[in-house]
Amino acid sequence: MNAIEIRNLTKTFREKRAVDGLNMTVPQGAIYGFIGENGSGKSTTEKLICGLIQPSGGEIKLFGKDHRDQGVRSQIGVLIEAPGCFPNYTVWNNMKLQAANLGLKNEDEEIRRVLHLVRMDGAASNKFKNCSLGMKQRIGIAFALLGNPALLVLDEPINGLDADGMRIMREILLGLSRRGTTVLISSHILGELEKIATHYGIIRNGKMLREMTAAELNADCPTYVALKTDDMEKAQAILQRAFGRADMDKQTGEIRVYNVYAEDVAKYLFGNFGIAVSEIRTAKISLEEYYIDLMQEGRK
Repeated sequence: MNAIEIRNLTKTFREKRAVDGLNMTVPQGAIYGFIGENGSGKSTTEKLICGLIQPSGGEIKLFGKDHRDQGVRSQIGVLIEAPGCFPNYTVWNNMKLQAANLGLKNEDEEIRRVLHLVRMDGAASNKFKNCSLGMKQRIGIAFALLGNPALLVLDEPINGLDADGMRIMREILLGLSRRGTTVLISSHILGELEKIATHYGIIRNGKMLREMTAAELNADCPTYVALKTDDMEKAQAILQRAFGRADMDKQTGEIRVYNVYAEDVAKYLFGNFGIAVSEIRTAKISLEEYYIDLMQEGRK
């Protein structure tokens, strides 16, 4: 069963169509990286899924049921924008209010459970306003986890975090996934998404441009050899003829040759043309590069 199935979803605000015939599938248990430019429709889609706004057309199913079904709605945890906390209340008291709002039983036990999951056990007595950004993001996730939802919808939860904060967030989300929670997460920090996502959806102008698994992305992102020589122009022309594709990376000043071994490239240049390689390394196309190329193709 899929956690989320969206078919022909539209949302119009006055004259602007923010979501335009969107189709989307999130398998149960996935960490689904939802990617797109600012204004592409990511947050609007997430709000539609969560019932915070109503669609203009189309269908949203959660775990096989209409997203308006009260039973299925109780299985969703949400963090969109920022947690709604009272700044002068402690973390614990804010959690108590949210637990009461949800009508949870054994609320103290439930609060301790979710604070432990997000590594905030020792911060329960802190006032919310005194918490760091990373702590506030984790508190927001703790709010979303109250009641043990099957689906977690997170809008930009790692933006603004330092390296250690992103590492902690990454470990939290992986831990939740291992426990069977489905996670829909949007972020502009694609390097972090690439470390945790099992599935991806790339949206542009309210339309789904591409959906894929992590394995499919990996297959579409070839390895390459990046190198420098004393005569870059000549070396690029030679490698283009020999290997079919040799691109000049304007940012790094390197020649990229795809799906070859570094040793073979260096030997070929020096053995046949006397061109010595001064720098060489092997790398792989990243999610960020893949995304940028896809966006540029869409604009042509």
